[in-house]
Amino acid sequence: MQDKKDITNREDLLLLVQEFYVKLLADDSINYLFTDVAKIDLEHHLPVLVDFWDSVLFQSNTYQKNAMQPHLALHQKSPLQKHHFETWLRYFKASVDELFFGDNAFIIKERATSIATVMQIKTVQISK
Repeated sequence: MQDKKDITNREDLLLLVQEFYVKLLADDSINYLFTDVAKIDLEHHLPVLVDFWDSVLFQSNTYQKNAMQPHLALHQKSPLQKHHFETWLRYFKASVDELFFGDNAFIIKERATSIATVMQIKTVQISK
């Protein structure tokens, strides 16, 4: 693991989210949520994701929006299932592990797990 560095800045976060989306968009079990339902513009979306993870990991306060709202709206259009959260988390953690090693790499995976868990709970609650 000595050949990998820890996540230390926005450039690292951009590299991480780019690698993560390569994986997500290559998987037909989940990519339709991004391409067909949410119709994300990746060029616009990646900097927003960097802002989000920068705020989560480094308390930078660069992300000022409600991250839950677009996901709940997406869930209303196309229900998010348990396997979607599991797939998302698996690719996120794999992307971190492929690129980084250290305290921040560990922390971002833990925070991603928490975020996925809360989102899954909230989507179940609004489905009832």
